[in-house]
Amino acid sequence: MSRKHLAAAVAAATVFSAFGFGSAAVAETRVTYKSAKSTSSYYQMAVQIAEAMKAGSQGEIIVTVEESQGSVQNVKEAANRSGNYVFTTPPSLVKLALAGQKMFEPKDAAFEEIRSLFPIPSLTMHYVVRADAGVEDFAGLAGKDFIIGKGSFGAREAAKNFELFGLTDQVKLVNVELGSAVPALKNGQVDGFATAGSYPAPNVMEAAAGTEIRLLSMSEEQLAATKRTRLVIPAGTYPGVDYDVTTTALPVAAYTTTAMDDETAYLMTKTFWEGKAQMGEANAWWNGVNSDMLATLGAELHPGAIRYYQEAGLTGKVSAQ
Repeated sequence: MSRKHLAAAVAAATVFSAFGFGSAAVAETRVTYKSAKSTSSYYQMAVQIAEAMKAGSQGEIIVTVEESQGSVQNVKEAANRSGNYVFTTPPSLVKLALAGQKMFEPKDAAFEEIRSLFPIPSLTMHYVVRADAGVEDFAGLAGKDFIIGKGSFGAREAAKNFELFGLTDQVKLVNVELGSAVPALKNGQVDGFATAGSYPAPNVMEAAAGTEIRLLSMSEEQLAATKRTRLVIPAGTYPGVDYDVTTTALPVAAYTTTAMDDETAYLMTKTFWEGKAQMGEANAWWNGVNSDMLATLGAELHPGAIRYYQEAGLTGKVSAQ
């Protein structure tokens, strides 16, 4: 192309863009979504949310998913992030940050700018056993080989519950990573494993493929002892598990800060709820999310989110939060 033709092309492109005919005509709001490890179900959820936000907002909201090493990191970064920063974490950690307790000592006033947007699937405890292990309840785990993993919420929760249920020295815990649990179960090397994940959890589905499993239910007394949120995994969620399973869950939600403008928070919240059913068709874990979970968020709602909830007729649920 000659210099003359190149100059003409550049001039034409400039005019084209100036009159709104180019890609710049579509206003984009960029959002950073801090999630979890890339191998986790919560990272998969984040990718789904990013896709739903782009589609539901007609390209107005573009979400970039960032991997993280865990929920504590996500909350701590909220004190230093500017702009449209969204992060996921259990409400219990947000409450600790607001109070300046435990891992958030000393208190940082920046955490007071955290605002809630919407709940996402809860972190649900699963206690999985081989059907041929003859285990019908938690007491039946005595003398059994069992994997809980290392360092994760699920590992800590299982160990705590075994202590509460009087099983600390009775369950034979196998000292391996949780990633080894499914093949070990299938090969008959262990009798079961515990895992925390939104149902249906991929590793539990994998365990149920070609192997008969059972999920253990907690009694009402055991539930009360855990002081966790009660949750029922519906019958039929996993192959061969044709009964409701009563267990515990740790609520999880999406948060931002006051640095996000009201319109962006409104559009994100509206797009999430209006796209939830479609996301649920692809991954069933979204079907367990409902507006009652607004009462668990633990931090003040963002004004933009409040606008959507009021428009949706959820004023009572918002005030309960």
